[in-house]
Amino acid sequence: MSTPAVSDTVWFTTKGQVVIPRRLRKEFQIEDGTRAVVTATPEGILLKPVTKWSIDRGFGLLKRKPGGKSFAEEWAEHKRAERELEDR
Repeated sequence: MSTPAVSDTVWFTTKGQVVIPRRLRKEFQIEDGTRAVVTATPEGILLKPVTKWSIDRGFGLLKRKPGGKSFAEEWAEHKRAERELEDR
């Protein structure tokens, strides 16, 4: 399902926000409120959306940083933060 490597130009807002092109949002099933794991790589910033699509395929689950948090720990933190936002 992956598209060939095609570059798009995006702009960052003063808050560091960026709009992901529609075709990529559709391909990776990114919807309003979708969370992403952000990783610094030698090539730049890598955004990995946490969606049912990516979880079903196991993307990013096997490449963990040595000594880093497990996916379960990161997911638990994500759910805690989500509950805190809902409680506000």
